[in-house]
Amino acid sequence: METKNGALDRILEPQRKAGIAKFTAEKNKIYNDGIESVANSGVLENALNIGDKAPNFELKNALNQSISLYNELEKGPIVLTWYRGGWCPYCNITLHYLQEILPEFEKFNAQLIALTPELPDNSLNTAEKNNLKFNVLSDIGNTVGKAYGVVYQLTDDVAAIYEAGFKLSEKNGDHSNELPLAATYVIDQKGIIQYAFLDADYKERAEGTDILSTLKHLKA
Repeated sequence: METKNGALDRILEPQRKAGIAKFTAEKNKIYNDGIESVANSGVLENALNIGDKAPNFELKNALNQSISLYNELEKGPIVLTWYRGGWCPYCNITLHYLQEILPEFEKFNAQLIALTPELPDNSLNTAEKNNLKFNVLSDIGNTVGKAYGVVYQLTDDVAAIYEAGFKLSEKNGDHSNELPLAATYVIDQKGIIQYAFLDADYKERAEGTDILSTLKHLKA
């Protein structure tokens, strides 16, 4: 059961309203059609979910260090979240929020790991690379995202807007026009997914209270 109108949702709501006000009716329709396309694509049904085994992976973080999921799981549970890119205001707001509540995760010996399809040089600026208290890993080509089943194809209209607006192909280093859902998992130390947030709408995100509730249950 997802928390409605939680702390993060309240923080994101002004951004949602600002986006609608900023864009033309035509652009808002393109974005809404894009969300509907994701919902109808089967990605939500095919993505890994509660009870599934989380595939291991090894990726580089912002400081070019290799991070292995299973190695990190030896230290405690993992909160794994997908970050579409630095161009996405909803992602930036969410990462900032997760940074703020990171001490709450740490009370349960849990780590936060964020994955992004962006190339390392594009995902974070130097100051952010050094100030983040959690790992942001570059999942080039959405390789890990595909293993977890959370990757979808943008509609041609949305892809055209993203390319014209901020050159998505340069950010990600390919022309696939694929992005991950803004998915979040809690993975226990046996590698089993105990919580899954999957939504076709990139403006909706996992609430900290739901993540913490799962972590609390794992420790009980």
